[in-house]
Parts: sequence; structure tokens; C-alpha cells
Amino acid sequence: MSLPPILYKVFKTPLPYPQTLALQHQIHQLQLSRRKAAVDYPDVLLLLQHRPTYTGGRRQNAQDLSAEESRLTGIGADWVPTDRGGETTFHGPGQIVGYPLLDLGRMKMSVRTYVCRLEKLMQRQIAEHGLKHVQSEHTGLFVSPTRKLGSIGVQVRHRLTTHGFAFNVTEEPLSWFNQVVACGLVDVKATSISKAVAEIVPSGSGAESGITVLGEMERTLGIFAELMERGIQKLEDGQDDELLSAVTELEDVAAKAGDWPPQPLVR
Repeated sequence: MSLPPILYKVFKTPLPYPQTLALQHQIHQLQLSRRKAAVDYPDVLLLLQHRPTYTGGRRQNAQDLSAEESRLTGIGADWVPTDRGGETTFHGPGQIVGYPLLDLGRMKMSVRTYVCRLEKLMQRQIAEHGLKHVQSEHTGLFVSPTRKLGSIGVQVRHRLTTHGFAFNVTEEPLSWFNQVVACGLVDVKATSISKAVAEIVPSGSGAESGITVLGEMERTLGIFAELMERGIQKLEDGQDDELLSAVTELEDVAAKAGDWPPQPLVR
């Protein structure tokens, strides 16, 4: 029997990280409880940008995390320790973040296969701009041995996924990435689709100027559906009231959150 379409939500306003993390946990519990009760439950894809936020991962110790928090909140970003894999990274405007909340069990997909498909998604995303990825011993998306464009950090509990992938579209996130050793990779710097495109096209062509976050999100949806071998459907009224209510509440929080610093507050 074929699985129902994955419900997706594209957020247009950058979201605060803690409340978005809470939404992921809420959807995870919804999926888990409904599955145990043998009630229909959705697979979900959230596509969004975050307000400027640094997150820590499980590989870091408490002393390192405390020092990072003090320094990074001082330059105008939020700081959130998380339960994902990896080390410190940045999320913010100009970057697409994807949170697939999927039941790998009913998809009959291993965690390894799932992570590989997320990597392939980002590889195909940049390939459509004429960019090539390079192989790396590290997880993520690299366009050269020292230039990283995207990251993956997932958690799987009870065969249900949380967290996901992120890749830089515009140059806006890059000054924030320069404040940290992202993902613990000392010799690696962040880049973006627009910056990488500008480096390979003739000067003055303006090819990079047409690259936008919302435009790339539309591209991401199509690639994601193909790689997961699933249909996708926009989350709308009448589909899942509990899920829709939680998503709408987060949109309201984001709308009231106000402005954010466009770049790090460093002297």
C-alpha cells in the first residue's frame, strides 16, 4: 500500500530556534502517540529560515558550551544547545533549513540511506546552478576541500526523524559563520550558492542576484519528493487540525519577534 503524501510547510518569516525545536518535539510526540494508538499520522517537512542562532551538538562538553554561549550571545545571536549530532554551527536568514519529520520504519528506509539522500538533495540543489560538490570524509556539502555549503545533523528516535539539513543560499550567513569553527572543522570556511555561482560566472553577469531563499525552497520541495519517493502536499486547513494549530502558533510568535541584527555585533 502506498504511503500518503508528506505534508510540507514553507515559513516565510525567519523563526526563533527554541520554539521551532519545540514544534519538532511536539510533532514527534504526535506521530509517536498516534502510531501507538493505530491512528493515522502525517509525515512532515518544515522548510524555513531561522533568526540568527548558534547551536551546539552532543559532541561538545558542558565547559565548551558555556564559553561559546557567553561569547556568541554577545554578538547578537541566540544560543541553543541541542540533542542533534555534531558541534557548533549557525542558522540564520539567507540559509534554508529543512526539518523532515518522517517515520523511517513505514518507509522501510535505514538511517544511513536517509542521511545519504539528504546529502544527495543538497548536491542536486547546487548542481542545478552549475556547481559541483566534492567528496569529503566529513558529513555535509562541500564545493572544495576548504569550502562548506551545507550541513546535516539528524536524530532518530523510535524510527522517527527530527532535525535535518541546512545550506546557505545568500551570503548573509557567512559573516556569522566566520565567528566560529563551524562543526569543528578548523580549515574549512562557509560559502553559499550565490557566492559560489559568482565565482564561476563572468564578472558582471548578475547570475547570482536572481538566487533567493524562497525560490530555492521551491526547488528543494521537488528534489525532496523525488528522493524520498513520496508525494508531497501543502499543509492547509482541514488536513490535520492539531498540526496546523501548532504551526500557526509558531508563525504568530515569529511575526511578533521583531528585527534581528543583519550581521554580528563585533568591534
